[in-house]
Amino acid sequence: MAVTQADIAAFASRLGCTVNQIAAVATVESSGGGFDKFGRPKILFERHLFHRQTGGKWSPSAYSDATAGGYAVDSWDKLGMACGKDPDAAFGSCSWGKFQVLGLHWSKLGYASPYALALSTVKGEAAHYELLARYIEKNGLTDALRALSRDPDDCRAFARAYNGPGYETYKYHTKLAAAMA
Repeated sequence: MAVTQADIAAFASRLGCTVNQIAAVATVESSGGGFDKFGRPKILFERHLFHRQTGGKWSPSAYSDATAGGYAVDSWDKLGMACGKDPDAAFGSCSWGKFQVLGLHWSKLGYASPYALALSTVKGEAAHYELLARYIEKNGLTDALRALSRDPDDCRAFARAYNGPGYETYKYHTKLAAAMA
């Protein structure tokens, strides 16, 4: 089910931000779209998170390694291989949908399991916005989201909180500012 402009406006109102601010996050996180060419939710499998959650039991492999990387291997393939070993850790090790919210946050965001969080993203794009809204609300990021502007310095707080300490290395703050244009 496609999300409408009215749906997006309702999420922006709920978060007290502009539609443009939400659109900037979508652009940076998933090039704006929530689904791949096969109609599956976009995912990014993080092998280092699977390694961490499983104590490295299946490392090194395409889906489990102490270091981040291995992005040349399709994330859906890695998810499938990892599910054969530990499904909860596998679903928790992926960032899901239009806003790339990590499955590890399932409990804090009110989902019954990492799988339930993942399954929610299959239902339609509105579920991706719901996932974003929950993440922002539960992590106290509403003010940081509202501060997004064309100035990269205004985007630092959100980029740091949303993307972690490596945000500067990957220039998330400058990408957000550019997406606000």
